[in-house]
Amino acid sequence: MIRSARRTRRMLQVTGAGAAALLALSACSSSGSDSGGKPESSAAAGGADKVSGTVNVFAAASLTESFTRIGEAFEKEHPGTKVVFNFGGSDSLAAGLTSGAPADVFASASPKTMQVVTDAGDAAGTPATFVRNQLEIATLPGNPDRISSLKDLTGDDLKVVLCDKAVPCGAAAQKALTAAGLELTPVSYEEDVKAALNKVVLKEADAAVVYRTDVKAAGEKVEGVEFPESAEAVNDYPITLLKDAPNGEAGKAFIALVQSAAGQKVLTEAGFTAP
Repeated sequence: MIRSARRTRRMLQVTGAGAAALLALSACSSSGSDSGGKPESSAAAGGADKVSGTVNVFAAASLTESFTRIGEAFEKEHPGTKVVFNFGGSDSLAAGLTSGAPADVFASASPKTMQVVTDAGDAAGTPATFVRNQLEIATLPGNPDRISSLKDLTGDDLKVVLCDKAVPCGAAAQKALTAAGLELTPVSYEEDVKAALNKVVLKEADAAVVYRTDVKAAGEKVEGVEFPESAEAVNDYPITLLKDAPNGEAGKAFIALVQSAAGQKVLTEAGFTAP
């Protein structure tokens, strides 16, 4: 049977554009002249002089690169503050929060895992979707196995890795497989999307179903393959201030920066899409 034409593309790391976006973050959020940016509203609501101390942010592993950049800009905007991140699988982060782990902000990779926190009464207000993300197949550089579709991953000769089904990227992968009418038994289920991607980076697997943002962040260490069924499994990412936030004012300011035009620019350049 004639294999369909490959739909692969090599994803490059954000370099100059990412740096420019970071400069825009600081400029936009610290200046009062940009009426379109939301960081101004955070200063108006809480007062920039009230933003100090440590901000503890629990965030999905797929946000690692983007939130790290936004955190650096936040610290620059508010001298003396420090953003401390706990990145991981959204399900384990939610479990930690409902068990009493102290944090100011939670950013999840799916509404389902956020619901665990809201149902426990640990969210302050209603979580807001700030970006969306879509799946992609990560292959070895150059795509030596000529993977061109989700169906290709079902071959017995391939070592394929998925995220654990309880993790948003794993649940999305299962949804995409169902949409394609396929069954796939991976060589392993990983605790989060970074762990799944790393199996390919280390050449311990031939392919993994991950987010396109993670493929992009990996640069030339992997190659990405798009597949149409990923449109059936797009994940919304909600963010919320936590009810018992130790540093609520700073938490509000961090969320405002994430939702601002400049924050959104960093996220979209990383491969996320606007809500």
